[in-house]
Amino acid sequence: MALTFPNTSRSYDETARRVRFLGHDGMFEVKFFVEIGALSKIVSRAPSEADCLAAFDAARSSVQDIARKAYSRDRRDSYVLTEAHFK
Repeated sequence: MALTFPNTSRSYDETARRVRFLGHDGMFEVKFFVEIGALSKIVSRAPSEADCLAAFDAARSSVQDIARKAYSRDRRDSYVLTEAHFK
Protein backbone atom coordinates (compact mmCIF):
# COMPACT_ATOMS: atom_id res chain seq x y z
CA MET A 1 0.00 0.00 0.00
CA ALA A 2 1.00 3.60 -0.39
CA LEU A 3 1.66 5.97 2.47
CA THR A 4 -1.39 8.15 3.18
CA PHE A 5 -2.23 10.90 5.65
CA PRO A 6 -5.92 10.42 6.46
CA ASN A 7 -5.68 12.13 9.84
CA THR A 8 -4.98 15.89 9.64
CA SER A 9 -4.12 16.23 13.32
CA ARG A 10 -0.63 17.37 14.32
CA SER A 11 0.96 18.45 17.57
CA TYR A 12 3.90 20.53 18.71
CA ASP A 13 6.65 19.12 20.91
CA GLU A 14 8.15 22.18 22.61
CA THR A 15 11.01 20.25 24.23
CA ALA A 16 12.25 18.77 20.94
CA ARG A 17 11.11 21.83 18.92
CA ARG A 18 9.30 19.84 16.27
CA VAL A 19 5.85 19.11 14.88
CA ARG A 20 4.52 15.56 15.03
CA PHE A 21 2.09 14.05 12.52
CA LEU A 22 1.08 10.56 11.44
CA GLY A 23 1.01 8.63 8.20
CA HIS A 24 -0.49 5.23 7.47
CA ASP A 25 0.64 2.42 5.22
CA GLY A 26 -2.29 0.06 5.30
CA MET A 27 -2.72 -0.90 8.94
CA PHE A 28 0.74 0.38 9.94
CA GLU A 29 1.08 3.77 11.61
CA VAL A 30 4.19 5.80 10.76
CA LYS A 31 5.26 8.68 13.01
CA PHE A 32 6.82 11.76 11.46
CA PHE A 33 8.48 14.71 13.17
CA VAL A 34 9.40 17.94 11.39
CA GLU A 35 12.13 19.97 13.04
CA ILE A 36 11.31 23.66 13.33
CA GLY A 37 14.48 24.48 11.38
CA ALA A 38 12.94 22.73 8.39
CA LEU A 39 10.07 25.21 8.53
CA SER A 40 12.42 28.15 9.10
CA LYS A 41 11.41 29.93 5.89
CA ILE A 42 7.91 30.22 7.33
CA VAL A 43 8.43 30.71 11.07
CA SER A 44 10.35 33.35 12.99
CA ARG A 45 13.54 32.71 14.97
CA ALA A 46 11.61 32.27 18.23
CA PRO A 47 8.27 30.85 17.10
CA SER A 48 5.37 30.07 19.37
CA GLU A 49 3.49 26.78 19.24
CA ALA A 50 0.78 28.48 17.18
CA ASP A 51 3.41 29.81 14.71
CA CYS A 52 4.90 26.34 14.27
CA LEU A 53 1.56 24.65 13.72
CA ALA A 54 0.46 27.37 11.28
CA ALA A 55 3.74 26.98 9.37
CA PHE A 56 3.22 23.24 9.21
CA ASP A 57 -0.35 23.70 7.98
CA ALA A 58 0.80 26.14 5.29
CA ALA A 59 3.43 23.67 4.06
CA ARG A 60 1.45 20.47 4.72
CA SER A 61 1.36 19.32 1.08
CA SER A 62 5.12 19.64 0.55
CA VAL A 63 5.86 18.19 4.01
CA GLN A 64 3.76 15.14 3.17
CA ASP A 65 5.50 14.78 -0.21
CA ILE A 66 8.88 14.82 1.54
CA ALA A 67 7.59 12.32 4.12
CA ARG A 68 6.48 9.98 1.32
CA LYS A 69 9.89 10.27 -0.33
CA ALA A 70 11.71 9.49 2.94
CA TYR A 71 9.40 6.54 3.60
CA SER A 72 9.87 5.13 0.10
CA ARG A 73 13.67 4.95 0.62
CA ASP A 74 13.51 2.82 3.75
CA ARG A 75 10.35 1.83 5.51
CA ARG A 76 10.58 2.50 9.23
CA ASP A 77 8.05 3.31 11.90
CA SER A 78 9.30 6.85 12.58
CA TYR A 79 11.19 9.65 10.85
CA VAL A 80 12.62 13.01 11.82
CA LEU A 81 12.49 15.39 8.86
CA THR A 82 15.23 18.02 8.99
CA GLU A 83 16.25 20.98 6.83
CA ALA A 84 18.31 18.60 4.70
CA HIS A 85 15.15 16.78 3.60
CA PHE A 86 13.68 20.05 2.30
CA LYS A 87 16.58 21.01 0.00
